[in-house]
Amino acid sequence: MPSDFDPLLPEDFDSPHADYRRLREQCPVAHSDAWGGFWALMKHADVAAAAADSATFITSKQNVVPKVAFTGRRPPLHLDPPEHTPYRRALAPLLTERRLQKLEPMIRRICGELLDPLIAKGHGDICAEFSSRMPVLVFANWMNLPPDQVDELADLGRRYNVAVQSADMDETKETSLLLYDMACAIVADRKANPQDPTEDATSALLAVRVDGEPLPEEMIVGCIRQVLVVGIIAPTVMVGSMAVHLSRHPDLQSYLRANRDKVPAATDEFLRLYTPYRGFARTATQDVTIRGRTIPAGEPIALVYASANRDADVFAEPETFRLDRPNIKESLAFGRGTHSCVGAALGRLELSIALDELLARTKGFTVDGPIVPTRFPEIGALKVPLRFV
Repeated sequence: MPSDFDPLLPEDFDSPHADYRRLREQCPVAHSDAWGGFWALMKHADVAAAAADSATFITSKQNVVPKVAFTGRRPPLHLDPPEHTPYRRALAPLLTERRLQKLEPMIRRICGELLDPLIAKGHGDICAEFSSRMPVLVFANWMNLPPDQVDELADLGRRYNVAVQSADMDETKETSLLLYDMACAIVADRKANPQDPTEDATSALLAVRVDGEPLPEEMIVGCIRQVLVVGIIAPTVMVGSMAVHLSRHPDLQSYLRANRDKVPAATDEFLRLYTPYRGFARTATQDVTIRGRTIPAGEPIALVYASANRDADVFAEPETFRLDRPNIKESLAFGRGTHSCVGAALGRLELSIALDELLARTKGFTVDGPIVPTRFPEIGALKVPLRFV
């Protein structure tokens, strides 16, 4: 089968969006020969429908393109309903907007501690020196890790983050296994020293009972391994992409600096415009025909959220930043259906605070050097050198 696009071609920060616009218009159900072959859904309606139909489009066979999992199954992302439900149900109460508001002082402190030395020297890579570190520290605190494990996760999380985005498979595998060892240690510690399950993710998972039985320990370890990094990579890329956009649009940068109450709404529009994922995958349980193309059962299908969120059929002037879009809730930045991001509220909070603190602590900033883009499965900026004025 001829390839409709090649995700392995060199890219810059903007080129994937131009290619996705072409595919939405000319080949919305696309096929690529890369990584053994996969399909890609480019239109909002198709991505949303597939994400919402967990019976036809399963995640348990392959959950991302390219396939990068080296250790065991990691719920809830690697399981289909209803098997995934107890894991989501255990984590969800710890990730509500109301519960997370008490984390705001901690997140602001972390942002300040990372931003201040960067801004003081007048220049630096906002991704390497700030956004690759901030979400790791926030997650470590949310998971109630002791200081030594916070430091360990900060190092491992940063290494894993950069390895995945740089397509360094050897380093990805090594750091993934080390993160798995860390998850084992966290579960063992919580078994020996239980914490309040209403305040601690690991303890909440250990407390779950299904038909009177606890969840399998290896699956709890897998879930903790997933939790350790699932919220790390996207914020790294998003902060970089927001910085690029604001550097290109100094008027918007000045407006938001003067109207910081608009930062949360701006964050939602940035999430639509620069959705950091393009490779979350499903596998059809039967042959499916979409827009006249038949995808055989068993073949991986990428749900390209980054393309769907720039679909002109849903969003007016989709390539343009528009504050307070009336239909921003149609954004698929955090997915749709049973596998929508359980940590969406935490992601929004982190990004809003990061942007708010960056604006509050600077008079202005501009890109000062080459932007290095990330690759599949993320989309956006991996390295963004900034100069602060």
